[in-house]
Amino acid sequence: MISIKELSKNYGDVQAVDKITLEIPEGQIMGLLGPNGAGKSTTLRVLTGYLQPSAGTIVVDGHDVRSKSLEARTIIGYLPESSPLYPDMIVYDYLDYIASVRNISKDSRLARLKELAQLCGIKTVMHKNIASLSKGFRQRVGLALAMMSDPKILVLDEPTSGLDPNQIREIRSIIKEIGKEKTVIFSTHILSEAEATCDRVVIINQGSVVADGSMEELSAGAKQVGNLQLTLKGASEKDAVDSLSSLAPVESVECSSRGSELDLKLFGAGDLRETVYQSIKKSPWTLLDFRQEQQSLEDIFKELTLGGKSDEA
Repeated sequence: MISIKELSKNYGDVQAVDKITLEIPEGQIMGLLGPNGAGKSTTLRVLTGYLQPSAGTIVVDGHDVRSKSLEARTIIGYLPESSPLYPDMIVYDYLDYIASVRNISKDSRLARLKELAQLCGIKTVMHKNIASLSKGFRQRVGLALAMMSDPKILVLDEPTSGLDPNQIREIRSIIKEIGKEKTVIFSTHILSEAEATCDRVVIINQGSVVADGSMEELSAGAKQVGNLQLTLKGASEKDAVDSLSSLAPVESVECSSRGSELDLKLFGAGDLRETVYQSIKKSPWTLLDFRQEQQSLEDIFKELTLGGKSDEA
C-alpha cells in the first residue's frame, strides 16, 4: 500500500528526517511514535504531499508522491495537528461545503454527511457553531473532514493532543473502528495511545527509525534487563538474600517479609529465571510465586530515545 524508501528531509542544515525506509501494508493501524523533535510531523507532511522530500521516494498505492502527487493525495485523508476548521461556520454547513469542494454530488452528499456524523460521533452537534464546540468535538469534525472522500489511507498527526482522558478514549475508539476498513497512520508521543490502538509501532528518534514492530516484537527485541519477582516460604531473609545475591547474573536483591513469606525482587542483566529457579530447587524453601516483569512501552521508549531533541521538526 505505502512504500517509503530512504526518505530524507532537510531544513537548511537541520536534518529532520534521515533515510527512513518503511513498508506499510493495506489495512494496518500504524503508530509513529517518538519524542518532540523526532521528525514525526515532517514525515507525515512529506507522505501527504504537503512537503517535498530532500531525498528518497514515497509510493502510495502505486503513485509516486512527487511525480503523481494529485493521484496519491486523492486516496489519502489527512488531519494535521491543528484541524483546518472554520470556527464561524455551523458543523453541517462546513462539512457540506467540504463535500462540494471534494466534488461529491448533491445527490450523494446528504447520505455521506449522515454516515460521517454517525461514524465520528457528531450527530448531536451538526447544528452547532464550530467555535462553540469542545476540542474533542472539533477533533471529531476534523476526522469527518479527513474521511470525506472515503480515502483508502487516513493520516492523523497527534489526533489526541490536548484532549482529556474521556475524549482520548472516544477518539481512540473511532480510530480503531476506521482501522477495520482503512490503512491508518497516526503520530503520537503518548505511549498509551500507541499501545492501545496500533497493530504496529514505529519509533523514530532524531529523524531515524530506531524500532519497528508489534508490541510483542519490540519487547522481544529490546535490551532485556532482568527484573524477577518471587515469593518464598520457609526462608530467612538473610539466607535468601545471601544465596540469591551470590548467583552470577544477579546484580541486586530487594526483600520484604510478610509473616512467614518473603517477597523478593531480583535485578540483573538478561533473563534470570533459569539460574534462579535451579538454585531455589536445590534449597529447602517453598516457591509460591515466580514471574518475570515485562518491559512496558515506556521502558522501551526511554531505552531507544534517550537523548533526543527537544523541539518538534
